[in-house]
Amino acid sequence: MAVQQNKVSKSRRNNRRAHDALVAANPNECPNCGELKRPHHICASCGHYDNKEVVVLADDIDLDEDAA
Repeated sequence: MAVQQNKVSKSRRNNRRAHDALVAANPNECPNCGELKRPHHICASCGHYDNKEVVVLADDIDLDEDAA
C-alpha cells in the first residue's frame, strides 16, 4: 500500500492543482441567426452549420393529423 513518507503542505498540494481549473467556453455567433453557439457545432436555435441548414427543427415541420 502506498503510504506517504512526509506530509504534503497546503502550498505544495495547491500548486499541483493549479492546472485543474475549468476553462470558460468560447462561444461564437451563428452567422444565420446571431445566437451564440459552440465552435464547429450545429446551431441549437436554427439548425444551421457552415451556412447550410443541416437539421430541420420540429417547429418548421407541419404534421397532419391524418398522416399519423
